[in-house]
Amino acid sequence: MMSQRSKRELLEEIRPRYLKAKKSGKKTMLDEFVAVTSYHRKYATRILKHGRPRRSGKKHGLPKVYQGEVVVALEQIWEVCGRICSKRLHPFLPEMVKVLERCGELQLSEQTKALLLRMSRSTIDRCLGPVRFEHPHGLSTTKPGSLLKKAIPVRTYTPWDEDKPGFLEIDLVAHCGQTTEGQYVNTLTCVDLSTGWIECLAVRQRTQQAVFEAIQAMRTRLPFPLLGLDSDNGSEFINDLLYHYCLAEKITFTRSRPYQKNDQAHVEQKNWSVVRRLIGYDRFETETEQNLLESIYENLRLYANFFQPVLKLVSKEHVDKKLIKRYDQAATPFQRVLAAKDIPLETKARLTHLYVQLNPVQLRTTIDAKVAKLWKISR
Repeated sequence: MMSQRSKRELLEEIRPRYLKAKKSGKKTMLDEFVAVTSYHRKYATRILKHGRPRRSGKKHGLPKVYQGEVVVALEQIWEVCGRICSKRLHPFLPEMVKVLERCGELQLSEQTKALLLRMSRSTIDRCLGPVRFEHPHGLSTTKPGSLLKKAIPVRTYTPWDEDKPGFLEIDLVAHCGQTTEGQYVNTLTCVDLSTGWIECLAVRQRTQQAVFEAIQAMRTRLPFPLLGLDSDNGSEFINDLLYHYCLAEKITFTRSRPYQKNDQAHVEQKNWSVVRRLIGYDRFETETEQNLLESIYENLRLYANFFQPVLKLVSKEHVDKKLIKRYDQAATPFQRVLAAKDIPLETKARLTHLYVQLNPVQLRTTIDAKVAKLWKISR
């Protein structure tokens, strides 16, 4: 196969003779030129008559609309929102712009603001493509607990009322570094299925008593009553202490199937998107590190619940052997709590009063500073 350079040289050699030749001679030369270069006949005729078109320095297509100040503003908002995906960021952009302007953290011209709010999801992805990055993965530390396994039912198809706040999935995230030996700090992650409300608590030891006390503390922080708990099969959850506590308090207690992480998809997703993305995979052992981690979670619960929009799965449909998933419009857990019918107006008013006092940039700056301090101590 001829190279492009050879084809250009051949064209420069044949073209002067082609222009001077008669009709029969042109046909013969064209046949030979097409056979050698494999060009389409019409294209070969055009370049033999007129030569190759000269390329100008100008790019074809429409001029760029989203560039400069609007992209800088988008990146700033994306950073404040914790680098979330466009499906979550796009419907929350108007609210986030309003909050940042109210707090004096963002100042945009009317033209830039109009462009920013007009962006589609695909445009957001395209503008943010160069600044995205990937993360590593950690170790699994779940050890099965045989006690009371038969007494606690397996929940496989979420028989709970997922539209009613109060049913939570819970799990432990181990901050063990590269080894699971010895004692290390853990994070108890609790996620409400209806609203996406999340609570994280630092647990010094992976014991039944420590996890039980953390669950009791978590219950006092929720803006709605605790109605149900769903855990994995770890012995820190499957034990007599937590089982009888749930019986006494009339809390539905269920467990997932062994080695089936999809049974706890909500909390597993938060383990990554909230805990791991922020805290990382370092090892934390001391009481100082635990206290600092707990301080981080005090700010994180406000940031995640008030300024982190979440998606909720609406339906699944099999079409031509493909699973099509449809989600509702992204909204923050705070917005979903306000929309819930079973939560008292007093609670909603209290949360709204807290919301208008929060500054997401200050929260994010405080969280990042504490995380940097935590990493410095641990290393």
